[in-house]
This record gives sequence, structure tokens and C-alpha cells, in this order.
Amino acid sequence: MKKTISWFALPVMLAVLLFNVSTAFAEKAKDLEVGITEHLDQYVPSDIMLTDQNGKLINLKQLINKPTVLCFVYYRCPGICSPLMNGLAEVMASTGMALGKDYQAITISFDSRETYDLGQKKRLNYLKKLKGQDPSGWTFLTGDSANIAKATKALGFGFKFVNNEFMHEGALIMISPEGKITRYLKGISFVPFEFKLAVIEASEGKSAPTIIKVLKFCYSYDRKSERYSLDVTRITASLTIIFAVSLLLYLLIRGRRKKPNSANQ
Repeated sequence: MKKTISWFALPVMLAVLLFNVSTAFAEKAKDLEVGITEHLDQYVPSDIMLTDQNGKLINLKQLINKPTVLCFVYYRCPGICSPLMNGLAEVMASTGMALGKDYQAITISFDSRETYDLGQKKRLNYLKKLKGQDPSGWTFLTGDSANIAKATKALGFGFKFVNNEFMHEGALIMISPEGKITRYLKGISFVPFEFKLAVIEASEGKSAPTIIKVLKFCYSYDRKSERYSLDVTRITASLTIIFAVSLLLYLLIRGRRKKPNSANQ
């Protein structure tokens, strides 16, 4: 009895193939020096010691006592660090949540050559953008190479020094009051609704599941209504591509099966 491939099984086979490929790339990404590796549900180590903008040595884990938005930058960065910090300041000023009460922000320089006084100057510049928010809720930190390495490794932040500059990505890392990593928001600009949701999730210790990436693909954000709506155009286009690829696979498989039969006649 000849085995046949069901027409309805082709999309499933394609989906499995795409999933395996994406998983392989995700596993490979873990070995990259530069980039973000999500460490969801892992905890900030208790032995990381850094220096705040006032020159005081503090324990990072002990500093995290409320929902925390953490980002890695270096203060002399000529690239994405300034836009990232501007994006963070802007979204914190527009969410309606109280900085220092509902959540806090922590910025860490991953350049061990930078000192706390430089962090102090940068902090004063960005506090001007907070529109009346509590300035004590945003801490700027520096540290030695050993403690920075511990922090970046634990939080999945990879960077590399090339041609007197650092190669790195921009992202916000959400952490629960207990120090658990709950979500990553990648990029340099952020949607207030999504930012607020991520802070709320962090306050409850809930990490965002992988499926949320699929949902974000299927839904688009309306800035006026501050709601997500089903993106019919995007979904239709995706289904059309899947259908076309499935049809092509079906025709190829069918053509290969007919060739041996024709040769036997």
C-alpha cells in the first residue's frame, strides 16, 4: 500500500519545519557574543556589588525591592544608548504610573572604565524629561569588570568591544520585587500600554510566555485608543504565503510520485 500525504497535513508539516528552524536559530543565538539572551524566570544573583551615582557601594539584588525596569548602556556611547535612554524617559513620563512608588528604574553602565560621577551627570540630564516624577526612583550605576560581568551574564546581555566602541543591543529588562526576570522589551522606543503591562506583570512575578510574540505579530497597537486590534491584513498575507508554499510542496511531492509510475508503464 502506497503512503499518501494528506493535503491538510502540509501546513502542519510546514509549521513544524519553521518551528524547528526558529528553535535552531534561537539555540545558536545563545552562543553569540553580542545580543540579548532571555533568562526568563531566573533570578538576579545576590553577590553583585555596584556603585550608585553618589559613589555609594550597593548590592544590586537588595536594591531591587519593587517592580524594576533595568537597562544596560555605557554613558559615552555614540550610538543607540542615548535614544534608548530618551525612549525610557519618555515612556516613564507617559504611563500614568508613579516612578519610585509603583516601580523603579535602574541603569547600569557596562563599561568598567566609567565612574559614578559620569553616571551622576547623565542622570541629571534624563531626570529633566520625567515631568514631575520622583527622581529617587531612577538609579544610575557603575562597577568594576568582575561585577559587571556577573550582571550582564545573569541578565543575558551580550556586548563586545570593537574599534574603541562597544557593540550591543538596546533593551529593557523587567524584574519582579523578588529579583525574578519577567520580560524583555527590545528596541529603543516603547509603547506606553505595553510598558505598563510589563511593569504590572513584574509586580505580580509573572513572566511573559513565548506565545506573546505570536500575539504581537497578529495584533497591531493603536496609539489613539491605546489598545491592540487584530491585524487582518498581516494575518491574511501570512496565510496566503503559507498556502502558496504548501501548494508548491504538494505539487513537488505529487510530481515526484508520478515519475516512478510513468517509468513502470
